[in-house]
Amino acid sequence: MKRYFSLTLITTAILAGCATTSITSDDVAKGYNSIQADEIAKHVKVLASDEFGGRAPSSEGEKLTLDYLTKEFTALGFEPGNGDSFFQEVPLVSLEADSDMVLNIGGKDYQYKKDMVMGSSRISAQEGIENSELVFVGYGVNAPEYNWNDYEGLDVKGKTVVMLVNDPGFATKDPNLFTGDAMTYYGRWTYKYEEASRQGAAGAIIIHETAPASYPWSVVENSWSGEQFGFVKDNNNIDRVAVEGWVTVDVAKELFTKAGLDFDTAKAEAAKGAYHVDMGDLAATVNVKNTIKKSVSYNFIATLPGSKTPDEHIIYSAHWDHLGTDENRKGDQIYNGAHDNATGTAGMIEVAEAFTKLGKRPDRSMTFLAVTAEEQGLLGSKYYAANPVIPANKTVANINMDSLNLLGKVKDISVVGIGKSQMDELLATAAKEQGRTVSGDPKPSSGGYYRSDHFAFANMGVPAMYAGGGSEAFDEETANYRKRMSLVLRGCYHQPCDRYRDEWDLSGAVQDLQLFYKVGFDISQQSQWPTWNENSEFQRK
Repeated sequence: MKRYFSLTLITTAILAGCATTSITSDDVAKGYNSIQADEIAKHVKVLASDEFGGRAPSSEGEKLTLDYLTKEFTALGFEPGNGDSFFQEVPLVSLEADSDMVLNIGGKDYQYKKDMVMGSSRISAQEGIENSELVFVGYGVNAPEYNWNDYEGLDVKGKTVVMLVNDPGFATKDPNLFTGDAMTYYGRWTYKYEEASRQGAAGAIIIHETAPASYPWSVVENSWSGEQFGFVKDNNNIDRVAVEGWVTVDVAKELFTKAGLDFDTAKAEAAKGAYHVDMGDLAATVNVKNTIKKSVSYNFIATLPGSKTPDEHIIYSAHWDHLGTDENRKGDQIYNGAHDNATGTAGMIEVAEAFTKLGKRPDRSMTFLAVTAEEQGLLGSKYYAANPVIPANKTVANINMDSLNLLGKVKDISVVGIGKSQMDELLATAAKEQGRTVSGDPKPSSGGYYRSDHFAFANMGVPAMYAGGGSEAFDEETANYRKRMSLVLRGCYHQPCDRYRDEWDLSGAVQDLQLFYKVGFDISQQSQWPTWNENSEFQRK
């Protein structure tokens, strides 16, 4: 049975309007209640099917995905969002490192995937480091606003820097250090390689630890091996370090011992303040042989033009891509990416359909953007931000959908990066109408606000919301289901076991999508644009 929803946050103009052409609360409820679990499941089954092969960029799976999105949005009456096209071309280059490599340090060979994963972002057939001195640079952070520089007084040209993952705030839990337990962008692997490159290092190695990384070593194995996508640049990325990669914490401890250092002691010192130390006579040698392929992938963009101010857009985003197929893997070779992110892509279709149930179009345009190459470092959204189809000063807000709730209804809703913008208040008001509360960031230490496609919009100055799920089960039956399903899904992030399951309870995903629809509608009708909070690092440019 469809449950109809009492909608209270309708704009003053709508509440006061008596004309039959106005959007009524009943109209909004039709869209709200059109979002259904069986429809979400239908889309996920297709997108995460073996036929789509894991939806890797520039693959047959991409073509199938884009064809599916085009068919669905055309049927809904949406218009191409990029002129007369649904697509935005994203030039990419893929680099696949030959797995037949070893990392030699201190006379010992460390094995690919088992001990380390190395690669190069340079668009070059072969890169490497030879007898490159190792320097431990703590967290590898240069952050003037936090009065922190692990590279201060250090010349790393020709050397290989070794770094901890995350940032000092996570290690100390001190709320006055960086942002305490909540990871900043300085804790992300992308930043660490970028800063090492700026410092002129030859190589950059991150020490993997599960808790501060927020994922196990198996994710490093699968995500940083195989094809790695990047942008085509005139300089062929020669400004990047020659070699970048990861080692396990066990390898790191062994190396520190060889260098006459204690890993735990050095780690503790690194959390106290800017820190670096030479690693004795240890030097690294590794050769990376790349197979290079240049290709074009696509962002998908569709628009439902607004009735009053069509040049102002609320943008919903989700990434359509996943890790593709690994033909060198034994057993199941397809990374179907059902949860991550066929669910978000399916949810985007459902929210889009809800807006077509209103009878009249919202005042502002509703635009849906499915981006490519998120799994490769948010490349599709980064490219969009650098080449926006809709200018930032015409983009009112962004609502991002990545990995929807599979664990049933909840009494709360989690907000990643809570406290950054007025989007939280709009969400809280809509959630209250569902009898739910906003519970905040479920895992601030993972730096989730810097790890999905809304981050590109935030960098553009556009208030961006990334929310979903929660921790407080709706009832005892749901609580028991959540325990059982959590065990089933454990360890499936970026693994072949991330596939569609009939036993999923998508009622929680329906709850969240209804909120995203409601928040977007409210923004579309209000005269004021959402703003960033004063304490946010993001502001309108």
